[in-house]
Amino acid sequence: MSQLSDRTAARAVSSSTAALACSLAALVVSRSALAQATSPFLTGATALESNILAWLTPIAIILVMVLGGMAMANRISWGWCIGAILGIAIAFGAPQIVSWVRGMFGV
Repeated sequence: MSQLSDRTAARAVSSSTAALACSLAALVVSRSALAQATSPFLTGATALESNILAWLTPIAIILVMVLGGMAMANRISWGWCIGAILGIAIAFGAPQIVSWVRGMFGV
């Protein structure tokens, strides 16, 4: 009778050890499987930024040409020129501005 209970106890310990090992393995595998290099939001935001800059580049070039022509003809307020230059600087310098502000607040 004693041999039977020893075998049962050994099987119980063996099965609980195997269950613990399987659950630990599943935990480790699921963590690495669910880990992502970048978030989908960051991927979409980066794609949107590159699309906006692709559209904005020719518009900014044409705007500078028009402002130059109007300045040569003396038909422009210099406030418009300063506003256009600041707008172009903000539009193309947005990633640097965002990283600068994030650095100021420690985010």
